[in-house]
Amino acid sequence: MSEAPVLIAGAGIGGLTAALSLHAAGIDALVLESSRDIRPLGVGMNLLPHGVRELTELGLGDDLAELGVATAEHHFCDSAGNQLFTEPRGLAQGYHWPQYSLHRGELQLLLLERVRQRLGPDAVRTGMRLLDFTEHPGTVRVRVQDRARDADETLEGTALIGADGLHSTVRSRLHPQEGPLSWSGQRMWRGTTVMQQPFLTGRSMVVASDGTASLVAYPIGRDRVNWVCLVRIAEPGPLPADGAVTAADDHREGRLNDALAHYDGWSIDWLDVPELLKNSDHILEYPMVDREPLPAWGRGRVTLLGDAAHPMYPAGANGASQAVLDARVLAHELAQAGDDTPAGLAAYEHARLDATAGVVLAGRAMERAAGPAMLDRDRLAQIMDFYRKMADSEVAELNARPSLTVPRTGS
Repeated sequence: MSEAPVLIAGAGIGGLTAALSLHAAGIDALVLESSRDIRPLGVGMNLLPHGVRELTELGLGDDLAELGVATAEHHFCDSAGNQLFTEPRGLAQGYHWPQYSLHRGELQLLLLERVRQRLGPDAVRTGMRLLDFTEHPGTVRVRVQDRARDADETLEGTALIGADGLHSTVRSRLHPQEGPLSWSGQRMWRGTTVMQQPFLTGRSMVVASDGTASLVAYPIGRDRVNWVCLVRIAEPGPLPADGAVTAADDHREGRLNDALAHYDGWSIDWLDVPELLKNSDHILEYPMVDREPLPAWGRGRVTLLGDAAHPMYPAGANGASQAVLDARVLAHELAQAGDDTPAGLAAYEHARLDATAGVVLAGRAMERAAGPAMLDRDRLAQIMDFYRKMADSEVAELNARPSLTVPRTGS
């Protein structure tokens, strides 16, 4: 067992999964979270079969089944509800693992609870804002601000994993010359609405479009439906430095009327879109952004994971699943490398860098090919097939791939 733990910046889905994965391989981990209180923020999300497999192998399969809805199909239609294309999902698609739709914050709290159960109550330190890091022979020193005490502290680890999200401090230190976020030109509004009457199969994800505005809606359990409105207002390009689209997180309060204006006249008889939006408990707004894939994530004993490494459009609903897969590969490669931590991190980056770049570019291509194509059955089928292949999530490949679980190297 290492004398110093692997330090993980960020207690999101990727960071917490990394802690569980490292612990399962017998490697000590300590999670540093900037927020002083981890609350179930955000709205709905999807966990694809490759993400579900990894969490199931960490012993969370029953938890996921209780927490989420096993998505049966993706149903594409126009703004009048006319079916354009359907695609089975999860088990119905032939995977050995389901696809789950669930609340992001509830999944985060589940992972947090399991980390504290397995690694100990002090395995996640909240209110610890990462300020900087320096590498030294055999260690990395991380300077953090303890927000509760308003005092700086230096911690030592065998490695530092930047799982600190879209606005990653670790990434900014590793790549200080990187430019602004890349904006798709689309604004997004998201919310959750309680609906007693399910639509379609009750386990359907609906993707509806009029060629300009789109809506995604799916159940996430406890009679809740997650919805996303997507409207293009500009051409793709760098995120503007000012204006209404600068908030790139999911905690900016949105205005109902701004979203409703784009769905006037929609008439789906099995889903009242205006009522769906009006009855949401709250609305979040943010731009759809990603970043150009990096030629390298880290160096030496420092690397990136999840959104800090490869922020991507929500097309394909793959962000959380890719973060989970990052975490599992990270633990696998570090365990395989033994005491040579830099070699383990290099192997992790080699395994995941190009794979995640493909997912980022596939999501970008999928979004930019949308619009009027969303009303063309044949084009829709081509787009979905292209994304699946680029995202490297084909059924047979996942079902046949060996497990990433490694024997524990310590106690």
